[in-house]
Amino acid sequence: MWIAYAFGSALFAGVTSILAKIGIRNVDSNLATALRTWVVLLFSWLMVFIVGSQDTIKDISGKSLLFLVLSGLTTGASWICYFRALQLGNVNKVVPVDKSSNVLTMILAFIFLGEQMTWIMLVGMVVIAIGTYMMIQPNKSEKAASAEHKGWLIYACLSALFAALTSILGKIGIEHVESNLGTAIRTIVVLIMAWLIVFIQKKQGDIRRIDRKSWLFIVLSGFATGLSWLCFYKALQDGPASVVVPIDKLSVLVTVLFALLFLKEKLSLKSTIGLLLLTVGTLALLIKV
Repeated sequence: MWIAYAFGSALFAGVTSILAKIGIRNVDSNLATALRTWVVLLFSWLMVFIVGSQDTIKDISGKSLLFLVLSGLTTGASWICYFRALQLGNVNKVVPVDKSSNVLTMILAFIFLGEQMTWIMLVGMVVIAIGTYMMIQPNKSEKAASAEHKGWLIYACLSALFAALTSILGKIGIEHVESNLGTAIRTIVVLIMAWLIVFIQKKQGDIRRIDRKSWLFIVLSGFATGLSWLCFYKALQDGPASVVVPIDKLSVLVTVLFALLFLKEKLSLKSTIGLLLLTVGTLALLIKV
């Protein structure tokens, strides 16, 4: 079942990217992140009470709580960088960089979690890296805006780094905690971090200028994120991080498809080949299952 949950996480994560891209077009990315986290928080705690795991809070060890908090902090950092990258760059280029965090996650899982590394996995990692590189290569029109290109790329790379750390810290923190409860606890950390940044930047006053369309897509992206998280941490609790994370990153396929259909973003031949390589490399990681 953990494989099914991992694919569910990929589906909802892909939808999240498109909904968020539309929702933050006219909204500060940090403020949008803080607002949508409220939706994720309400959704995650609703699931906690539905499954009845709220009474197990007292049983959470200090170690588990520490790593849940740390994973919440890295999640917040990843979100802030990711949605800033989405605001600056093309979805079809930002998402592949963010999803390439699975390569780093696998390396960290091998080092810190003692998970097995096979030659098939190594080949898959190389193919994923090549595919990601091909997808982010700028076309002629994007080369003219090189400064903007570098801006989104920096934020996307930071998002990938923090996402990889989130997976490892989350894997350790949720090991002896009910997955919905673990998700709900770390969402509190993300919420506090996101709003702290909003108040530091003094962006809270911009809330009244958010139009209805942006509100709708921010809320919808929050629900999609909540569903993705619930599936992801259930899969992470039951399965190996080195396999769960790559499956989750297949959300790039959903994102690219929706970007083509709804955002009218074009995919060059090189990017198409890169997407194919990224997908093949990711699927190769499942051979050991």
